[in-house]
Amino acid sequence: MNMAPAARHAARHAGRRRTAPLDVVVLAGGPGPERQVSESSGAAVHAALGRLGHRCVVCDITPADLSALDRRADFFFIALHGEFGEDGALQAELDRRGLHYSGSGAAASRRAMNKVQAKRCLQLAGIPTPEYLVADAATPPRSLSGLVLPAVVKPVASGSSVDTSIVRTPQQLAAAVESVAARYGEALVERYIRGPEWTVGILGGRALPVCEIRTKREFYDYQAKYVDDDTQYLFDLDYPAAALERVQALSVAAHRVLGCRVFSRVDWMLDAETLEPFVLEVNTIPGFTNHSLLPKAAARVGVDFDELCQRIIDLSLVSDRASDGGRPMPGEPAGGAEARN
Repeated sequence: MNMAPAARHAARHAGRRRTAPLDVVVLAGGPGPERQVSESSGAAVHAALGRLGHRCVVCDITPADLSALDRRADFFFIALHGEFGEDGALQAELDRRGLHYSGSGAAASRRAMNKVQAKRCLQLAGIPTPEYLVADAATPPRSLSGLVLPAVVKPVASGSSVDTSIVRTPQQLAAAVESVAARYGEALVERYIRGPEWTVGILGGRALPVCEIRTKREFYDYQAKYVDDDTQYLFDLDYPAAALERVQALSVAAHRVLGCRVFSRVDWMLDAETLEPFVLEVNTIPGFTNHSLLPKAAARVGVDFDELCQRIIDLSLVSDRASDGGRPMPGEPAGGAEARN
């Protein structure tokens, strides 16, 4: 007898769930400029967990409205990008309440979200990242005059390339710093790396395949990330295997140095002439939309979107929240899969 499509889908996924059906609250929305993307991510996660048989609801949450955390739930899946979702504030509140949630803890989230703190950690560990300086509204113009142009100006703690620009003249540099500093308090000015952009997803302490991003825009900005249909995401790359393997290994190292757990995505720029890689940032809550790169990379190793969401729950539930760190996965030594914050 033929099964209905919904029944076939349920049967196909029934044997893959590692835990009994859970009451899950997906946290999405939030107060920042990435709210719309977060809502899309939340809707996608909600649909996936429903297909897997979990009892699931998606809830908006902001610092002014934490009522979603009052719901009776076994697990909170954070699909909140940028402010409040990735900066550790929400994770700290979940910890305070003793609630189980997805991904990295509060300390690692704060560390990764603040690009300056992250760069300092990476530099101390010998992981390459572009040279930089931090400027604010009081920074005298002469302090910027010695910078090699072009350069990249961006907020110190934001995501999705919001308010990020490439500047090519001293006048553009001064204007960009003034604009970002006025909105965020200070601006990160970073050496521009000309070459391919790569990204590496991390799942369970292991690197997923390297993805190269190609866009017709000047760089991989908000429109290229979430709106454009002609942005290319390439996995079958014609580069030396040693270069690919090095970036994967360094991505795992960056994930661990910042204390991340369960999953993340590490973004890179490569020098076009030398193929020397430079970390741009580590994202503790990468997107879960149809444009998002962590799901694309997971699919390359046979982990579809539904299974990715389930694995994130499974890996998160074995983490030791009390110590804000992670227990080793089966077969790994202590401190192996996920470093402690």
